[in-house]
Parts: sequence; structure tokens; C-alpha cells
Amino acid sequence: MVLFAPLWEPRALQPGQRLQLHFGGIDCLASIWLNGRHVGEAENMLIEHDYDITELLAEGGENELRVILRSAVIEAQDYPLGALGVRVDGNSESENIRKAPHAYGWDIMPRLVSAGLWRGVELRVLEPVRFEDLHWMTLRIDRTAKTAELCADYQIRVPFARIDGLRVKATLRFGGKEVLQQSEALLSHSGRISLRIPDAQLWWPKGYGEPALYEAGVQILDAAGQVLASRVARIGLRTVELDRTEITTPEKPGRFCLVVNGERIFIRGTNWVPVDALHSRDASQVIDVLKLASELNCNLLRCWGGNVYEDEAFFDYCDADGLLVWQDFAMGCSFYPQNSDFAKKVETEVRSVVRKLRNHPSLALWSGNNENDVALGWQLGSLNIDPNRDLISRTVIPAVLYELDPTRPYLPSSPYVSRACYEQGNSGNFLPEDHLWGPRGYYKADFYTKSSAHFVSEIGYHGCPNRSSLERMFEPEDVYPWTRDFVWNEAWLTKSVRKFPLSQSTAGRNDLMLKQIRILFGDVPKDLDTFILASQSVQAEAMKYFVELWRAGKFERSGIIWWNLRDGWPIISDSVVDYYNSRKLAFYFLKNVQPTVCLMINDPVEGYYPLVAVNDSLEAAQGRVTVTELASGRELFSGSYAVAANGRQRVAELPHQQGQGMLLVRYEHAGQTRANHYLYGAPPFDFKAYLGLLKQTGIYSSVPGL
Repeated sequence: MVLFAPLWEPRALQPGQRLQLHFGGIDCLASIWLNGRHVGEAENMLIEHDYDITELLAEGGENELRVILRSAVIEAQDYPLGALGVRVDGNSESENIRKAPHAYGWDIMPRLVSAGLWRGVELRVLEPVRFEDLHWMTLRIDRTAKTAELCADYQIRVPFARIDGLRVKATLRFGGKEVLQQSEALLSHSGRISLRIPDAQLWWPKGYGEPALYEAGVQILDAAGQVLASRVARIGLRTVELDRTEITTPEKPGRFCLVVNGERIFIRGTNWVPVDALHSRDASQVIDVLKLASELNCNLLRCWGGNVYEDEAFFDYCDADGLLVWQDFAMGCSFYPQNSDFAKKVETEVRSVVRKLRNHPSLALWSGNNENDVALGWQLGSLNIDPNRDLISRTVIPAVLYELDPTRPYLPSSPYVSRACYEQGNSGNFLPEDHLWGPRGYYKADFYTKSSAHFVSEIGYHGCPNRSSLERMFEPEDVYPWTRDFVWNEAWLTKSVRKFPLSQSTAGRNDLMLKQIRILFGDVPKDLDTFILASQSVQAEAMKYFVELWRAGKFERSGIIWWNLRDGWPIISDSVVDYYNSRKLAFYFLKNVQPTVCLMINDPVEGYYPLVAVNDSLEAAQGRVTVTELASGRELFSGSYAVAANGRQRVAELPHQQGQGMLLVRYEHAGQTRANHYLYGAPPFDFKAYLGLLKQTGIYSSVPGL
């Protein structure tokens, strides 16, 4: 494929200026030519590419730019494969090619192996004196004294003859006012400015305080005070740590907890997957999807490793909204090449991504990949391969982070199978952080309730999209019935998602909805609208239950990142919002159980139901609370709650209820009255009776379709 564009000559360059051709994203294997002369090569979709074209411009006329794209699928055949990669549905095609892994097909994304320029292309004039790099690091904070220590590491490009007499000046502004200025002589092409900030306004995650942002500027000045170069960024004063152990056992329970500014943060997060299978459309959608996360009061987004790296607009939004970001490096569900050529590709990628993103205070954690450690056991489990020998996640990536971003924590993989876990048999029973998928049966099964993980970073449940979305993603004849002669019709199988018509790896995913409806409600409705509502009700109850199970266990359990917020393609999936931005019932259930202060009921313990209050803020909370059995109207509890800052309180022990029913919790907080429900009893439940009780709560009266 050849992309051609006329490139008009810019204004005449001044002495010392250079002209740079900048590509925000090239997908993915390309040769770049200008006026018939070779500019350079690209082999990575995931990073930016810059080329100096000053000497290649045609004088006084039009310039012709050609980008020649080659097939990533065809060139994958040129690479010999090792024995450890995952060989499922063409998965190995992606192992040597640095491209968004989902493009080759995933159980949440179609196979769309795209090619082209997926982010902008710019001409940039580079001044003879300019910044090459600028890195802001918070070294230390003192919450009691309200001070912070900050440094700015800079590297500039400057003609050697001009360096004498130059100065570097750093300025911090907050709320539009200058709060600090510091200037010193420029002695070299690189240096460090150290700042001590009085009355420091700290950056906090959502709920724990304001995400305070400073405008931080650095300038290079000549002897007359003229600005020769400048760089401005919005930064936050905060420290971040990952308090974790290598293993958790019954004898020595471990830990996995993010700590910001010395405060343990309970994570209410969601997994961030591609907003579109065709990434040239990302920019027009990403902010709207971020607003969904904000509406749900999430305080962290896990940027999943099958995706691209999001652009500056994503991180700017998270900075301003107090949304922490867990960033996987773009590898997932396989085991990647261990040779030096591939290691060099990854090193180049990590250097580019880290330099681009490390100044964002929202970025809290780097993770080496998604599920590569556990993927070794999917097909080669009997070989018992040790993932700690992985060159990429254990050596290449941490070496770059140690050099370029030493203040931010790193997790080698998610889940991370440490050497201690490996020596115990590589079992999920020992993982402090885990992905809980399992049999995908009853959401109160032991697999979920007895998990030893302190932190769950993937957990989800299927839910059918709304009818309006089904009618958009299917031809009319395929919308209903979803099965023909007890077999899923081909259109629904395609949306399951399968990579190729003959693929079998996702053939049973749609059956999860039938299985889960049958468990909770006994029968699977044959009417489409009733089926949709039943499926969404099961998903909603499951997702609500997962969040409450983890929140009520604070801090023995320290966070939950559920799967997932929104689809990146019209499919049938675990998302709570589909590709058309149509919300499933689970969206509203999650919104109701993710306020900063929330009261909830957990399953029976020794004959009673625990009524628990959780508070994910730095201010104590208190108020009145009542619990009523809905069908009878009996009041089971009336009293008050008082939960400490960033704490949890067992408010009451409610009497065990016989049979089936629903309890309604009404509570006050900050002058508002909120409510929550709890479905008690053993399934199956009568679906019509369940809907009647749900409507009686009044909580979801504004939800369409209820």
C-alpha cells in the first residue's frame, strides 16, 4: 500500500533551524520516502516516529511524501517462532510484530489487521536551542508540614558556541498565580533543578482529595533575558508506591495495595480496552468513554495490554479528574520472543512510551504485560515453565524503567507469578493479585467468594446488549431467534467474537448468558426482550456482588478492577456499555455501589447478614441508616453509622431471612439519602417476582426498560 501526499515547502528556515517530520502513529511496517529519497523505516504501530528531513526538501517547489506500507500478516512468516508462544487462532502472528495485539482477533475484539496512518502527521520546525527532554519527579512530600520536594531533569540541544551566559529558569504556578521561581546558570546540555515547595497542594485520586495540578514551566534565557526555548507541563505533587508481597498464603497473608501520598487507596476501577477496533477513530470517542468512568466514580483505569497506548488527551483527562492509570505494556496472553532483536524493539518502544507519559501524575503503575505469566500454563502446563526467566518482563522493561522512571512502581505481569508462587506450584491460590474468570457459573460460587487474592484486576460477567443495539449490529433476520435448532445462528457466533469463520475458541461464549440466566432464574426466556432483561439482570447482580464483596473486605481486600466499561466493536460481551454507548443494567447497579461512602449487605456469616459501611475518603462519615425487608415492610434495623476516614465499619448484624426476598438499605451521607438493595436466598428466583421487588426499591426508577 502506498500513501501519497504533496508536502508544500514551509517558510524558509532560519540559520540553525531544522525541519522534522512527525508521525503520531504508523500502522505498522513502512518505508518513508521524500522526493524519491529514503527518509527512514517504521516497524512499530505503538510509538511516535520523527525524521529530520531538512536536507531532503526540494528548493522552491512542491515536495512529495510517500509512505509505503507492507503487510504485517505476510511479514510475520519471516520470523522463526520459539516453543513457548501461544498457538491459538493465529495468535502467533502478533508475537514479533509491534502492533496492537487485539488487531489479530480477541474474544472481545474482531480480527481487523489494519494498516495506515492512524494518528496525525506534522511538520515541526526545530529551533537551534530547544528542549530534547524534561522530566518532573516528586521526590518527597510531607503532609504534616505541607511541603514537597520536586526536581526537573532537563536535556537541551544548544550550539556549543552559544552556551556561555545562558540561564535556565523554572516557574511553578497554581490557580493562575506564581508560587515559586528559581533560576540558575546553564553549565551543560543537561541538568537538574531542585525545588522545595511550601504550602504544597497535593494531587489525590478521586475521593481522597483534589487532583491539584501545577503549571510547571522551564525556560532557557540568554544574557539579555530573551527566551530561547520553553517547555510547559501540568504536573501533580504526589508519591505512589505498590505495597505488595511476592506471595500470599494462609499462614502469611500477603498484600497488594496502591499507596498514594502515604495513604492506602482502595481501588474501584475498570479495565480500559480499545474504544475502537480502528484506532484512527479513537480521538473522537475517548473523552466520551472517559466520562462514563467518571460517572461511575471509578478511581482507576487499567489500560489493558492488548491495546495501543492512549494519547495525551486521555492522560490529561485522568490528571484533571483524579483517575489513576495502571498501564500495561502492549503485550498479552502469549509469551514473546526472547532473542536480542525483539528485545531491542521492546526497549525502543518502552523508552518512547515512558518519556512521553511519565510526567502525568495519574500514571500510577507500569505492568509488563497482560497474563503472559499464566499463559505459559494454558498449553504447556505440564512442562511447568518458569515465567521468571522471561527476558522481556524481567530484564528489558525494568532496566529502562530503572533508568528513566525510578519513582513509579512496576509489576512484571498481571497476574504476576513470582518465583515464590512458581515454587508453590504456579497456583492462583498464592497470587496476591489475580484475574478471576474461572468456570463463569454462579457468581456466588466458591471460585469467587473464597479467592485468596487481595486484589482482583479482571472479573466480569456476560450481559446481552439492548435490543436497539442488536438491531444495529445484526441484519433483521438475525436479531431473533439467537439460536436455530438449538444452535447459535452464525451472526451471533460471529459476535461472540470469533477471529475466523472456522474458529472454535469462542464458540461457547454466548452460551454463558443462557447458563447464567438458568442458574439465577431457572428458565431461559424465549421472548427476546425478556431474555435481554434477564441476561442484564444477572450481569448487574453479579457485578454489584463482586464490587461489594471486595469493598466490604477493605483492606484485607484492597481493590477491584472489573471487566469492562465499554466495547470497542459491536459484540456480545462482558461490557456494561456497548459500542453504541447504550448502557446495560449493570452500569446503573455499579453506579449505585461505587460512591465514595457506601453501605452494603454481605452474604450471611454465622447466621446473620453483615451491614457494612465503607469510606474511601480522608474525612470521617456518619449518618442514619435503616434496613427493611421489602415484601413484608418489616424494619430489620434502624440506627446510625460512623465510619472513620479511609475506613470500614461493621454497622449491624442483621437477622437471617428465610426463603427468598430483597432487603432495602436507606442511608444518609453529606445531606443526601441513598439506597442499596440486597437479594437474599438461594437461586433459582422467580424472574417476575425479582423485577417487582427491584422496582419497589425505587433505586432504578430512571433506568430505561425497568
